[in-house]
Amino acid sequence: MLPEAEEFFVRAVESAGGTVAPLSDATRGVVWLSNERAAEFAPILASHPGINWVQLPFAGVDAFHEALAVRHAERDIVWTSAKGAYAQPVAEHALALTLAALRGLPERARATEWGGKYGRSLYGLNVVIVGAGGTALELVRLLEPFDVRVTIVRRRAEPVAGVAATVTSKGLTEALHDADVLVLAAALSAETERLIGARELAKMKPEAVLVNIARGRMVDTDALISALRDGRLAGAGVDVTDPEPLPTGHPLWSAPNVIITPHSADTPEMVDPLLAERVAVNVRAFLGHGPFVGAVDPASGY
Repeated sequence: MLPEAEEFFVRAVESAGGTVAPLSDATRGVVWLSNERAAEFAPILASHPGINWVQLPFAGVDAFHEALAVRHAERDIVWTSAKGAYAQPVAEHALALTLAALRGLPERARATEWGGKYGRSLYGLNVVIVGAGGTALELVRLLEPFDVRVTIVRRRAEPVAGVAATVTSKGLTEALHDADVLVLAAALSAETERLIGARELAKMKPEAVLVNIARGRMVDTDALISALRDGRLAGAGVDVTDPEPLPTGHPLWSAPNVIITPHSADTPEMVDPLLAERVAVNVRAFLGHGPFVGAVDPASGY
């Protein structure tokens, strides 16, 4: 268990029948607990040929692209992530950002005078969600009381229960025309990087808002700032940015009606118990007691 064998996760491994030991030639599986130290992992994998299962700490695995890109077919490595495990807290955060942006709360939180009235109700609006993973599906569930019309944009046009329409990425532009709320909840990949730029933002209604709880690099930050400042987009709520962390003084901080949270949709207090549960499930799978959960396809990157 690396980089540090935290007691909380040690108990999860041992409760599932596994053993935590220092990295050695006998190591067969690794639970990697840090995105920030992702660059350290590829050399470890290369120098320990016995490793054939890796558990990564978050749903997004883009930080591990170097390790995932290495061909280890002869070792039959199984990669698992936390995808789906953090769906509840992240979807909850997406809903909070949506309501805040629609109601103009970022502006009011900074206000020093009474000002005018502004705000839109979420009830009955058209919501476009990019992605169809656990977070997106949990958000669909949370949106049910608001009687919204949900369109899911995903790689395959397979229908998603509880939504009005499912389209592929080729239908994104058309979906944006009617979007009152655009939520980005997909994995970062070659297909989704800079998915939303000046062209896409120009297709949206000026009263629409954008919410990003996926990855900052899915949005052209300069284009987003321009749309907000020119009144071509009513607001934005972002938990992720490009660059990240967002530097002090960056123009996005002063863009109108934008609320920025520091990648805090899934704080350690929220997700540690969820990750521990995922680790235990996959340790049992590694020992032959059930299927792996959150399997990652190295070719697609999620």
